[in-house]
Amino acid sequence: MTFDNENDVREYYTKYAKVKGFGVMRRSSNTDANGQLKYLTLSCTRNGKTQSKSRNMLKPNPSAGLGCKAKINIARGPDGKIYLSTVILDHNHPLSPQKSRLFRCNKRLDFHVKRKLELNDRARIRVNKNFNSFVVAADGHDNLTFGEKDSRNYLEKIRRLKLGSGDAEAVRDYFIKMQSDNPNFFSVMDVDDESRLRNVFWADARSRAVYDSFHDVITFDTTYLMNKYDMPFACFVGVNHHGQSVLLGCALLSNEDTATFVWLFQAWLTCMSNRPPKVVVTDQAKAIQNAVEIVFSDSRYRWCLWHIMKKIPEKLGGYEEYDHIKVDVGKAVYDSLTITEFEVAWLDMLEKYDIGDNEWLKGLYEHRHRWVPTFVKDAFWAGMSTTQRSESMNAFFDGYVNAKTTLKHFVSQYENALRDKVEKENIADFNSFNSTIPSITRFDIEKQFQSIYTNSKFKEFQEELTDIMYCERKLIQKEGAIETHEITEDVLIDEEKGWRKDIVYHVYFNEEEFEIKCSCRHFEFRGILCRHVLCVLTQKKIKEVPQKYILDRWKKM
Repeated sequence: MTFDNENDVREYYTKYAKVKGFGVMRRSSNTDANGQLKYLTLSCTRNGKTQSKSRNMLKPNPSAGLGCKAKINIARGPDGKIYLSTVILDHNHPLSPQKSRLFRCNKRLDFHVKRKLELNDRARIRVNKNFNSFVVAADGHDNLTFGEKDSRNYLEKIRRLKLGSGDAEAVRDYFIKMQSDNPNFFSVMDVDDESRLRNVFWADARSRAVYDSFHDVITFDTTYLMNKYDMPFACFVGVNHHGQSVLLGCALLSNEDTATFVWLFQAWLTCMSNRPPKVVVTDQAKAIQNAVEIVFSDSRYRWCLWHIMKKIPEKLGGYEEYDHIKVDVGKAVYDSLTITEFEVAWLDMLEKYDIGDNEWLKGLYEHRHRWVPTFVKDAFWAGMSTTQRSESMNAFFDGYVNAKTTLKHFVSQYENALRDKVEKENIADFNSFNSTIPSITRFDIEKQFQSIYTNSKFKEFQEELTDIMYCERKLIQKEGAIETHEITEDVLIDEEKGWRKDIVYHVYFNEEEFEIKCSCRHFEFRGILCRHVLCVLTQKKIKEVPQKYILDRWKKM
């Protein structure tokens, strides 16, 4: 048999394979100096023997390779036509014409299918319902040339950053202008093989300067503007000495895969003089997690607790005892003061409701060190236990960004929004400089923090100080200079119903070395000086705490 070109022979062999019930793949080929095809091998998809790359030997990845010899070899003759030089028709495995449509070589999305997928996606129709409309129209899956996964892959591709007329030039001009205004402005533009803009990252001089002071904790989030305005906006957010969110860099992304996030994190790290943060908070996305582990391998990493708890209705709502399960999950997560308490409460909950086979809960438990408060309370998170910090920063763009905002318009509005943010911080700085919040007690410790902390942080300290009235202290053990105090706190559970509950905490205090430790998790929010520690210090009439317990990041500047 002879063919005019490669496409003809591929189409012929693929149709033959579909009728017989096997898949076709391009195995090897070669071209001459002019780029013309010299020879080509098309084989059955089960021809090779692939080694599993799974790290767990007990859970190897599936492989299609069976060493099947079925193939055709084609070569270009002197007359320019393509000839079949070898044909092997026998297979070493069963064939199934009924399953042929599922092979990759037989899948395709026609123009009208792509168009309808896009229109339905813009109408906010979920992908599974979008795909099901095609199944109904075709009278069954067997009559379709694509599957639901193909629909998802296509939509993810077309959702990438879309540039309108003049958008790329607007971004470039904006970066040039900012660079000329201040040499410390940093920007990176990532382009594809056809020189089309793919990803952009930038950070102004102020963001880079702020990171010098507040580089200990950052959150990274991509959800807010994407969900609300279909704009693939990602931001790095920190928290300043007033407890306000501060922007530490922005990006517009064309994709949300591991490679894109690795590119972004490396660009951001270069911008910040290759000084990684001490701790990082992100949502649960696998691609983000992979990139964090690659680029910020030495940083402490946690998942956003809010995003996880928000998924409970979706993941567990189908169970008959959902309402009780939800309450018990919350108790295990929020009420456990120690790792042991969490482990016992979690396993009891799984056994009580017979939900140990739930894959979502299995995954959460496997990675519990990344999100359960009692596992992460030893690190300081500056109050950023969730990415809501990022969302509050994104919300700051409300009024400047809407569903019709173009990229060209966004870069100009970005500067206006940032200017407002800086002004609010300046006002907070002035208020802390020009006014003092009066003391509410006669404790010397309060006066110490009144003179050091910003007004907003001193208010938080005062709240902890006043809450010691709900705490009762009892010395339960003393070995030399080391004391163990039991603090019983009267906690309001339900304000409307007036429900209260006594919760017991333990404070360990070495008066000689002035070492303090508390079993509560307030350290991640305010440092070690929680109400339980203050209950001990004030009753022991401690006049001043050492410098190591005064967080520099909360000081007036």
